[in-house]
Amino acid sequence: MTFRAARSDKFGAQEGEGIIRCDACPVLCRIRPGRAGACARYANQDGVLVRTDPALTLAQAIEGNRPVVAFAKGEWDGEMLDPSRAFVTGVGAGTTYPDYKPAPFIVGSVHDGVDTVTVVTEGMFSYCGVKVKIDTDRHLGPEAAPVRVNGEQVGHVTTAEYGSQMLSIGGVRHLTGGSKKEGVVTCETLLKLCDAEPVEMTIDGGHGVIVQAGAAPIVDGTPERRMRVGCGSATVGIFAQQWLGHVDEVIVVDDHITGVLTEHQAGKVLNMRAAGIRVRGRRSTPGRYFQVAQPGLGWGGTDITDPLAIIEKIDPKLAWPGLRLLLTSTTGEDALFCVLDDTLTPVPAEMPPAVRIVVDRIGENCEPSLCSVVFLAGAGGSLRAGVTQNPVLLTQSVASGQTRVTMGGAPVYLWPGGGITVMADVLRMPKLSFGHVPTPAIVAPIEFTLPRALYERLGGHMEEIVPVEEVLRGLGADLRVETWHPANPWPFGR
Repeated sequence: MTFRAARSDKFGAQEGEGIIRCDACPVLCRIRPGRAGACARYANQDGVLVRTDPALTLAQAIEGNRPVVAFAKGEWDGEMLDPSRAFVTGVGAGTTYPDYKPAPFIVGSVHDGVDTVTVVTEGMFSYCGVKVKIDTDRHLGPEAAPVRVNGEQVGHVTTAEYGSQMLSIGGVRHLTGGSKKEGVVTCETLLKLCDAEPVEMTIDGGHGVIVQAGAAPIVDGTPERRMRVGCGSATVGIFAQQWLGHVDEVIVVDDHITGVLTEHQAGKVLNMRAAGIRVRGRRSTPGRYFQVAQPGLGWGGTDITDPLAIIEKIDPKLAWPGLRLLLTSTTGEDALFCVLDDTLTPVPAEMPPAVRIVVDRIGENCEPSLCSVVFLAGAGGSLRAGVTQNPVLLTQSVASGQTRVTMGGAPVYLWPGGGITVMADVLRMPKLSFGHVPTPAIVAPIEFTLPRALYERLGGHMEEIVPVEEVLRGLGADLRVETWHPANPWPFGR
């Protein structure tokens, strides 16, 4: 077996029979010649510990916004890539263990006249997970219900957000606090989610869902199409003016807040006549009702398939024969038009074109239903020692904004408070940015960019700084070049 990789001179110990003990992580794999370690990131090639993945550098588009073209393997002399437009990422960079060793790459460069350092490594994150946002009204499961993959709990349902169901997956308690199988399944699940692969999950007391970053969720085998335009009350408020004169009452069915047009403030302002149709549930403010039904996969995230079932009573003192009633969901996918007969019973009728236009407009205003995956990790541990000999100073400089943190070049949201707790959208990171080690833990790229003078004040590993030109030339055929993600800010910008 042949591995194309750069030599790692910072770690690895020779043992008998050509075996190398890799100390890049706590697993301490004993790797035989021609074999890779448990993480598949390091291998023994002819008695030399090597990385199996090429290191990734992202480059800004060159003049004329032409994309960067990858070099021919083994033929690049380092001159093709303008160093001022290159950002060496942690993808494929490798890591160091114990962490007091300097990070694999400490890159020096000059940008806008500022001497800059980027510390590049791959972190091993036991304290990590993902937050999954699923754009759907459908009820996936009760809040706090366990989420399972292959029967093992890997997370739980968390607080729903506007038009989306939310899952919290991973975390140290599932990675290390349960059975070995639970940890392995959780690690595999995180790796697939972060690599934008589909993962089939089940929720206790709820439903099955297939989640994939950037793709529509599939709930109990049915792909979702639309994210609701708003709750029932918001939908009434948005479209009230457009319904005026075409209907006498509108009920927008919603698991959270069902809206009733003539009771709603929007209907009052438009001087609409009270229709006398009372829906089930708990009345909040006028025209807004909670708990009209149980959560489910029906209309507006309820268990309702017959929308007339939410009507509790019709007041004969207010309603009248011929009253035009529209019932719709918050996405417009479900809609029913009725006319009250002489007994004030709603009778389904053909929807008038003017009413259909507004129902269709609800759908037009719904965004496509997607799954979003955000990686969340705590980098406040020992990997900081690979950056500086005084880790708390690094933490403080990150918190103050003096040091910029990226993951595979992607921007991160830094949580306030202690430590370095960051979140990054996996779709803004390079493909296949993530790996794992069988401790179990997720391996993810992380970069710290800061002025050289500040790096020295933090107690950084100054003797390990290598000019970016030398880094690129030294990697040679083991360097992979991709175009910078256009949605990401340039880390060297001010």
